[in-house]
Amino acid sequence: MNFTRVEFYKSYGEYKQIPPALEAEVAFSGRSNVGKSTLINKLCNRKSLARVSGVPGKTITVNFYKLDNIYMVDLPGYGYAKRSKQERERWSPLVEGYLTSGRISLLIQLIDMRHPPSKDDLQMLNYLTETKMPFVIAFTKADKLSKLKREERLAGFADEIDNFDNIRSFPFSSVTGEGVEELREIIGEYI
Repeated sequence: MNFTRVEFYKSYGEYKQIPPALEAEVAFSGRSNVGKSTLINKLCNRKSLARVSGVPGKTITVNFYKLDNIYMVDLPGYGYAKRSKQERERWSPLVEGYLTSGRISLLIQLIDMRHPPSKDDLQMLNYLTETKMPFVIAFTKADKLSKLKREERLAGFADEIDNFDNIRSFPFSSVTGEGVEELREIIGEYI
């Protein structure tokens, strides 16, 4: 699979706009500002494929990127409260509709490695486990931790995340490229 041969396909603001799945879909989920768009850009070796912002909540649509025989799907982040209640209410059926559609071949759940998982992160992990959706965890911003702090956080995740030992996870850094090849291999395994 050539990850550099990717192109933006389309954005959808309502679930009913999303056409039936024609190819395998790999979705990227996580809190606002956890690095979903940045991870997609690094994975595809592109600087501005997915729009990146330092402001949380920039992705407000479900964005599809076409790559060979799959779509990569950038989901709006959760847990960001500075959007209007009306916007958050619009996102809920969009994201919930997509997540419950049965079309996801693999979900990459992003969690900021520097912090314990949020209540929303844990709720998402529980949902993924209960529905038996195939998923892995990418611990983003790994380059921002010293070796000691990284070990402490990994040990913390083992205590904070139910059934952590049975969940495939890996550190990821858009700065150093750590985790990029592992993620490419994982996607290849599921597709």
